[in-house]
Amino acid sequence: MNTQSTYKAFRVEENEGNYISTIKELDFPELSEGELLIKVSYSSLNYKDALSATGNKGVTRNFPHTPGIDAVGTIVSSKSSKFNISDEVIVTSYDLGMNTDGGFAEYVKVPADWAVKLPQNLSMKEAMIFGTAGFTAGMSVLRLSENVQPEDGPIVVSGASGGVGSVSLGILHQLGYKTVAITGKESEIEFLKNIGADEVIMREDFEKMDQKPLLKPLYAGGIDTVGGVILENIIKSTFPMGAVTCCGNVASPKLDLTVFPFILRGVSLIGIDSQNYPMKYREKVWAKLAKEWKTQTLADTVTEITLDELDEKIQLMLKGQLKGRTIVNLLH
Repeated sequence: MNTQSTYKAFRVEENEGNYISTIKELDFPELSEGELLIKVSYSSLNYKDALSATGNKGVTRNFPHTPGIDAVGTIVSSKSSKFNISDEVIVTSYDLGMNTDGGFAEYVKVPADWAVKLPQNLSMKEAMIFGTAGFTAGMSVLRLSENVQPEDGPIVVSGASGGVGSVSLGILHQLGYKTVAITGKESEIEFLKNIGADEVIMREDFEKMDQKPLLKPLYAGGIDTVGGVILENIIKSTFPMGAVTCCGNVASPKLDLTVFPFILRGVSLIGIDSQNYPMKYREKVWAKLAKEWKTQTLADTVTEITLDELDEKIQLMLKGQLKGRTIVNLLH
């Protein structure tokens, strides 16, 4: 039984328009019916967390606040018949870490409906190396593989050195797809080839492709994480009956396209919503990540930090200077 009276959390406070992050001692929350209290073992750093930690009101409206849209740990108190004390669970997305306190803390309170049992063959650390980014990559690969097979041709992946892109590359390589990575960082070419990219294209070269409504078909499909011109050119370069998934809009939420790729080539554009993905599909994706999609290079994509190091990594993420995954160890 837990005998602590308080627990540590990475707390963001607003002071006259400035957002200050510190490690605070917080009192344990009261549980309502249908809720769980989880002792967090690991969390992970995502772009939404960085936005929340720096006061982006589109992500988090009210402060003080504890970010962290991912968490994995052990249930220490349960007011739900779905789970028992000592069950190990993963919580990603929904409203975790956005407008409810998240995983950057030793303990977190969540609705039981947000939790997935940690699959066999997946450690807590591996679950957070995947996290929301890996889960999103898994959803992208699942939807893509329903439409495009390895023998159909190469798959292009944008934002390839980021969390979603790097995990997508690893899974696609494991499944036998030929992959082409798009990156803005020449320094990451070797990293991308090590995790599964057969070819690497620089982002500026891909953005400069011809502005015609249709381009030479080069790819059987694509996984796009950035939106904007990159997504436009992926769609315009996709083979007939190919498919492209999209899950991000850091470059732009807008597309300047004709309908020609969709009508003349039958290309499918598939949106990926990691936040409210139905539970039966969540469990399917996590089961695959625990088994046939667990890549041999998974540990190569991760940097492990403590709560005390979060502030520094958040600033690097906002500058686009992180690669792969960053996980937060709450065990120490």
